Amino acid sequence: MKFLPPGLVAAPFTPFQSDGSLHLAAIPRLAASLVRNGVVGAFVCGTTGEGVSLTSSERRQVAEAWKATLPAGLKLIVHVGHLSLGESCDLARHAQEIGADAIATIAPSFFKPAGLEELVLWTKQVAAAAPRLPFYYYHMPSMTGVRLTATQYLTRASESIPNLAGVKFTDEDIPDFTAAHTFAADRYDVLFGRDELLLTGLDCGATGAVGSTYNYAAPLYRRLIQARQGEDRATAERSQAEARAFIDVMLRHGGLPAGKAMMKLIGLDCGPVRLPLRNLTRGAEAALRADLERLGFFGYASAA
Repeated sequence: MKFLPPGLVAAPFTPFQSDGSLHLAAIPRLAASLVRNGVVGAFVCGTTGEGVSLTSSERRQVAEAWKATLPAGLKLIVHVGHLSLGESCDLARHAQEIGADAIATIAPSFFKPAGLEELVLWTKQVAAAAPRLPFYYYHMPSMTGVRLTATQYLTRASESIPNLAGVKFTDEDIPDFTAAHTFAADRYDVLFGRDELLLTGLDCGATGAVGSTYNYAAPLYRRLIQARQGEDRATAERSQAEARAFIDVMLRHGGLPAGKAMMKLIGLDCGPVRLPLRNLTRGAEAALRADLERLGFFGYASAA
């Protein structure tokens, strides 16, 4: 069952206080910013949201806070992936109880599924814990080490998971994305998850995308999408190049911790990251700002 409307889905950062505790009061501003910038959904407690660094209780609190403040027009997808199948199912049930719009789970990454059958059995149980909600498989082999393709998963899971909505595809294997998209046709969403390759994803048929940089640079990506739809290839390619340039800066300055610092720089302070991630020093944050200013980043990235 296809679920999401076309557009950008942000993967929000989980806001923390300076002592590392949850800062749930910051969530309404984050949600309002996404709507103002034309984002259609929020994928919470995923990689960007440091979901695996939260306790299950904290993840429930984050999901509840997002649901309580969810503006009209913004869909809530709750990531419920966990190394424990029981915990993942409990989180899925909770997401359904609070009225989330959909759930997703990544593959277990310590004891990994030995093959396709085990992966589908695992996700089938998670999906069955919230049978009224659309279910997405979060395909991210670079983090899980589970190298089964998204196409393999969709082909097999479509036979046994009635509430399957599709795949969140976070990988660079474009042939696999294309094959998965072809198989999905009008039945499933294959949400593209590499912001630095969005234009390529669109060229291969993507209509929806999930990413961390849509938290602060959605206007740039919307320009890219509109240019491509209007057959203005030059503007689309230029916009993608701008995105790739600031993503390179973000990665050079530490990746996710730098991304969280960028939220602070645009006026949406989400606090620190949790160990084992390391926060940027004041000097590193100043260097990040200087690099972003040279790129013109603050001309299109804002909390407005």
